[in-house]
Amino acid sequence: MAEILSVLYPWTKALHIISVISWMAGLFYLPRLFVHHVERGGSSGETHDIFAMMEEKLLRVIMTPAMIATWVFGLALVLTPGVVDWTSFWPWLKASGVIGMTWFHHWLGLRRKEFAGGTNTRSGRTFRLMNEVPTVLMIVIVFSVVLKF
Repeated sequence: MAEILSVLYPWTKALHIISVISWMAGLFYLPRLFVHHVERGGSSGETHDIFAMMEEKLLRVIMTPAMIATWVFGLALVLTPGVVDWTSFWPWLKASGVIGMTWFHHWLGLRRKEFAGGTNTRSGRTFRLMNEVPTVLMIVIVFSVVLKF
């Protein structure tokens, strides 16, 4: 198994990067959709329905498959011999950031269900603030991987 992972390492790394980019795009965009949904879409009517459809498709068709692929290819990288030195601090920091991203993904999923059901109580300001969460986590993850501290 280790030999196969080593041979496939460049492919796995490329697919991991593509998955992360796709996932991050959704993590940045969905909160912005929520801002506009709160401020322009209301909790019923045609505009609400359009926003709810866009949010649901973004989460189900793009974000969730990208998150799963990110995890699968990331775990494959972790299992590749010589890639991660678990005595260092950086892999633990990166893992914490990825878990934080996953929590945020699920938090967005719960908010999407509230919008779909017309029960959202959060303001556009809340979603604007929460939109900064993936940025902060991305910075932590990228610096930990690149600088390996």
